[in-house]
Order: sequence, then C-alpha cells, then structure tokens
Amino acid sequence: MSDHTSESPRPTDAPEPSEPSGQAGTSERDALSKAPRPDPGDTAPEPPKVPEPADTAPEPPKVPAYAQRDGRRQPTDPWRQSSPQPSALSTLRPAAPAAISGATLGCVVVTAVLSALLLGDGLGPNALIVAVPAALGAFFAARTAGRRLRPWTAFWAVGGLALLTVPALRDAGWPVFLAVVSAVGLGSLALHGNRSWLGVFLGSLGLFSSIADGLAWSGRGVRARMEGSRGRLGVVLRSVAVAVVLLIVFGALFASADAAFADVLGSLMPDVSVSGSPWRFLLFVVGLVGALAAAYAAAAPVRWDGITVRRGKARGRLEWALPLIVLNALFAVFIAVQLTVLLGGYDKVMATTDLSYSAYARQGFWQLLWATVLTLLVIALALRWAPRGRGSDRTLVRTVLGVLCLLTLIVVASALRRMDLYVDAYGLTRLRISVAAVELWLGVVLVLIMAAGVFGARMLPRAVAASAAVGVLAFGLVSPDGLIAEQNVQRYRNDHSIDIDYLRGLSADAVPALDTLPEPLRSCALRDIERSLRSDDAPWYATSWGASRAREILRKRNPDLPTGSCDGSRTGIGGGERDGDESDPYDPY
Repeated sequence: MSDHTSESPRPTDAPEPSEPSGQAGTSERDALSKAPRPDPGDTAPEPPKVPEPADTAPEPPKVPAYAQRDGRRQPTDPWRQSSPQPSALSTLRPAAPAAISGATLGCVVVTAVLSALLLGDGLGPNALIVAVPAALGAFFAARTAGRRLRPWTAFWAVGGLALLTVPALRDAGWPVFLAVVSAVGLGSLALHGNRSWLGVFLGSLGLFSSIADGLAWSGRGVRARMEGSRGRLGVVLRSVAVAVVLLIVFGALFASADAAFADVLGSLMPDVSVSGSPWRFLLFVVGLVGALAAAYAAAAPVRWDGITVRRGKARGRLEWALPLIVLNALFAVFIAVQLTVLLGGYDKVMATTDLSYSAYARQGFWQLLWATVLTLLVIALALRWAPRGRGSDRTLVRTVLGVLCLLTLIVVASALRRMDLYVDAYGLTRLRISVAAVELWLGVVLVLIMAAGVFGARMLPRAVAASAAVGVLAFGLVSPDGLIAEQNVQRYRNDHSIDIDYLRGLSADAVPALDTLPEPLRSCALRDIERSLRSDDAPWYATSWGASRAREILRKRNPDLPTGSCDGSRTGIGGGERDGDESDPYDPY
C-alpha cells in the first residue's frame, strides 16, 4: 500500500533501476527513456499515449486563442467585429470581371479615335457613328462575362441608338439635346438591366459609377497583354505605320491628279488642325472613358434592384380611403364645370367669364398641369400606405385609385383643350408645344397606371421609362420647329397676323414651311437662317438632314432684301389679336 502511494505521484518513474525485471523490463526502460527523442529507425510501436501529455502540456501555444483569425475553428466575440462590413456598392456589383478582351479593347480605341475626329465639328450623323463601336464593345464585354441578351436589354439598346438619329435628322438644338441625354440614359439601362422604380432611376445614371472601375480594369488588361505579346504588338504598330504612310503618299498623289477626287477626299476626311488639338484630345479622352465605362458596366453591372425600399405602414380603410374619396369628389365637380368649355368653345367662355380668350386659356393650363403632377404624387403615396391585408383591400385600392386616374385623364384633356384655344388665338411657340407634349405624356403615364391596376405592376417602372423615351424620340422626329412654322403660316393664310420676329429665330427645320410665305414675308423670315447656314461650314458628318434640305431650298431663291423692307407695318408683325392684349406676360419661348 505504501509502495503504491509512493509510486503514484511519479508514474513515469515506476520502473525503478533496482526492480528485477529481466531483459523485457530493460527494453521497456530503454523505450521510455528514449520517448522524448524517438529514433527514426525504430519500428517498435509507441506506448499508448503515455508520454504525450508529459511532452505537450508544458509547451504554451505560440498564438493565443483570442488572436486566432480562423473564425471556423474559434468562436467569435459578440462584442468584437470579426471583419469590416462591405460597402453598399460592393454588395450590388458582382465579382470583378475577367480581363478585357481584344475585341472590346479594339472597339474602345475605335470609339475614342472617332470621337476625336468627328465630334469636334458639331452633332449630326457622327453621334450615331461614334455610338456604334461603343455599343459593340459593351456587347463583346457582356458576352465574355456570360451575360445573355434579354428582350428589355435589346429594347433599351435599340431605343438609345434610335434616339441618336434625331441629331442626324433635325437642326434644332433643343430636341437634339433631349434626344442625346435620353440616349445616354437608355444605354445605361441596357447595361444594368434593372426593373424596380429605384433600379430604373439609378440604372439610367449608373454608367457614371463605372468610370473609375473601367479605367482600372482596362489598365490591368493592357498590362497583361503587353507582357504576353510584346513581339506581336511591335508587328501591329509597324503594319499600322506603313499603312498610314501609304495612304498619305498615294492619297496626296491622286488628289493632285484629279480635282474631283480631291473634293471627295476633302469632304470625307475630317479637318484636323493644330489649333483644335486640345479640344480633340479632350474628345478622345471622353470617348475612351465613356466606352470603357460602358464595357465595364456590361461585364459587371450594378444591380440597383438590390437596394430595397421599405414599404410604408398599412393604414386602415377609413383613414386611407376618406381623403381620396373627397379628392375624387372635388375632381368630379371641376370636370362637370369644364365640360362646358370642352363642348362650348370660345363663345361659352365669354358668356360665363369676364376673361379674354388668352387669359382664360393661360390662367388654367399651368394650374391643370401642376394638378396632374401632384395627382401622380398622391397616387404614389397612396400606394405606399394602402391597406393590403385582405383581398377586399386590394379591390378598394384599385377602385379608388382607378377613379382618380380616370378623372385626372379628363383634367389632362381639359388642359390640352385650353392650350389648343391659346394656340388658335396666338400661334404655336416652342414653350407651348413643349408643355403640351409633357401634359400628353403625363396622360400616357396615367393610362399605364390604370393598366397596372388590372394586369399587375411588375412592368410599370420600365413601361413608364419606355414611354418617356418613345415620347422624346417622337418629339424629335416630328420636327417641332417645322410644326411651329407650319402652324403660324397656316394661321396667316386664315387671315391672322404672323410674328416674323419670332419665326426668324427658328432653326433650319422651319425653312420648308417659311419658304411658302409670300414676299416680302418669306425673305424677312428666312434671312437670319440663310446667313447662319452660309457661315456654317460643318462637314457632312456634322450636318443634319434638315440643314441640308434648307440649303437646297435657299439655293433656289435668294432671300436677300434691304433691311428697311422688314418692318412690322409691312409684314403684319404684331397685328390683330395681339393689339388687344399688350400686357400679356406669357413668354413666347
């Protein structure tokens, strides 16, 4: 008993040297004594885990447990952040795309070169020419990234390219500006492909978020290609240099040999001068950055639909429906009064009010336009807080908002009728046709909202964006300056006055209608336009079809007349209906 007690504190010392154990005991003592330093050549089995606690227990861990970063093995501290939270943009954008492909890189370079050569002289067919290689570069980048062409993506892309036909057709700057801005928005939507309200809005601007990433992406791709193909790059550069030299030498020889060929070559080649080099370098950079941003967005689009907007708290039926029912009643009373104007015309207005024709039309149009805009805002807020617990709640929402949309459509018709009265009295101007087009588009939006209430609102955001793009395209194709000139010329034929001072400020799109005026009205209206076209020496790629057509018309008949022949007393400027309303503050623009 005493021997057992003395041996238990030191289990490794149990085999004493004086213990008679024979040869087996001696070998066991040798194995235990050599346990800390095992012999690699010893094939005898190790003792069953007896020396392991003695060897490993005294050794402290090299890395403390709390400092280990392997979260899969060590529990995380709830009061400590294991890793920084990712940014909002990084959660919306997929992983970095593969290296830029050769086809995409070539399209980007072509876009930059065409931007520098063609865009410095103005806008015309060159806008579409520059956009085509940029769109091809984005297509190649999307295909390399494994993206498929979807119907809405194709619609946005084709719509953006179609909008760029407006600069090729129209000379007026204001519809061209709307078309170019809308084309950029539709191109960005085609690259990102979002479907929610916030996604469509941010997606139309999302191209700008890819500028920095696109530059870094292209830099990495170019470095990788330079390292892997130094010999091929030299061959390409030498081939391009030889081709340029041959074109310059033989082109100069042929141009000096034939004057007709020289004219053709001069009209086709862009005018690159030293004085315009900084401007063209800036255009080169803009084209390069824009094409790279489009390609990167096509390869790694930001999914703006990932930003969720929390729905508003559902209201009770009475709390939600009562204000809207009262608003519907107010709309109904107003429309009942407006029916007299819609059906009665000017005589009914004069019989029921003390206002002049123009004052009545101008007084109501802007108020009705704002009423339409505010109604759309009311509908959006009502949908946010609408009751949505049962099927009867959805029926109530559709009924109340459907009636409101229908009544608002009648308000839109009343506003357009008032504008029609005003145009009949005082003619068409740029401002009047613009606000009438906006009011008409708001009516289309109301129709789309009503259709969404019947068929579902899944496609409503994209349908509204598509209607805006179609409206801008139609506005540019119908030539608003041409319509203004035609309407005012027709009024003059119907024994009304004509404002030559205003019409002479229109663009070349108005020349075909103004050319039908009798002299001296025709020459007075066309003089400024003719001088502008004569001083404009833009090449073919920066000249619209409207300007070319106007030049052909003006070439047949010269509108030069003495300045004194264009006074108001002889041209009918400011006569008739305008004399009775000289305090009219309505801006003709």
